[in-house]
Amino acid sequence: MSEISDELKATIAARREVGQELEPELVDRFVDRLEKEMDRRIDERLAERRYARHAPAPWGSPTPMALGSLALAIPLLGIAGGTAGLGGVLLVCLAIVLVNAMWAYRR
Repeated sequence: MSEISDELKATIAARREVGQELEPELVDRFVDRLEKEMDRRIDERLAERRYARHAPAPWGSPTPMALGSLALAIPLLGIAGGTAGLGGVLLVCLAIVLVNAMWAYRR
């Protein structure tokens, strides 16, 4: 902001020195600099928004994941225990733990 203030002060000082015949040119030059500064700031803000939009979204509550895991674990453990025995139960438990761990890690 101080750059703009300095530019304005310099433009006003130059106007006093050169008189009113060159005032339109001084004002046009100042307005051009002001527009460039505004464009630069707008571009920065747009770039920040684009970055924020592509940033990873926060994950939701862990409750649905935990409830879903329990809901799926009950029938899977029953099927695995009935067909594959203890090895199947351990495999299902390991799979559920891995899925939940990966979900928690990505948070």
